[in-house]
Amino acid sequence: MARLTLRLDDALRDRLVDRSLAIGITPSAFLRDLIIRFEGADPTGHHARFDELHATSLQTLAILATLTAQTAPKALEKGMADARVLLRERGLLDPDEGAGPR
Repeated sequence: MARLTLRLDDALRDRLVDRSLAIGITPSAFLRDLIIRFEGADPTGHHARFDELHATSLQTLAILATLTAQTAPKALEKGMADARVLLRERGLLDPDEGAGPR
């Protein structure tokens, strides 16, 4: 098995050791498990649950947008513009994409 050296500050190392001991495994085994779950190799791990939650949220918002478009198109237009501003401010949307008056 290959060996990897990590440099951690003392507080992070202490948390790692405490968490691993609390569940009865070595710090190395604890880190291996985190890496496997983080990289998505565990289909029922953290990322799979997050992807499912994300998909459900998108479906819910799509239904809400459709309903709003039918009943209050002006409200949908304003909400979408506000959403673009928020996404752009957080760096989640290209600053030049769809940039209009704010």
